[in-house]
Amino acid sequence: MTSLVHHITVDCRDAYALAGFWSQVTGRPISADDQPGDPEALVALGEGPGLLFIQVPEPKAVKNRLHLDLRPDIPRDAEVERLLGIGAALVSDMRRPDGTGWVVLADPEGNEFCVERSAAERSEQG
Repeated sequence: MTSLVHHITVDCRDAYALAGFWSQVTGRPISADDQPGDPEALVALGEGPGLLFIQVPEPKAVKNRLHLDLRPDIPRDAEVERLLGIGAALVSDMRRPDGTGWVVLADPEGNEFCVERSAAERSEQG
């Protein structure tokens, strides 16, 4: 017997607002069943688990024990700039002079995530 991951759930202060940010990150819509003020909101990612945002009363207090690593379909540096423009914050820049590495960002509620190189950038550098 096995189990499949159905959702990756993120506790947050404003489920709909944070789902809106991640909807822009992934290019996937918020579920039509969800509305502003709802205690939960879902961004279905197509294949695999969805991102489910659940409103909780307490604020985020410590570094995430689990985070998402994103591989954009555009160059990493362009994606970092796009994400900063929609509300992400820079946490740590781990890019190396040879073009490898990643960037650690945080969403509007402080949840960390990483932006890696695109598949095209990976294949160019081997």
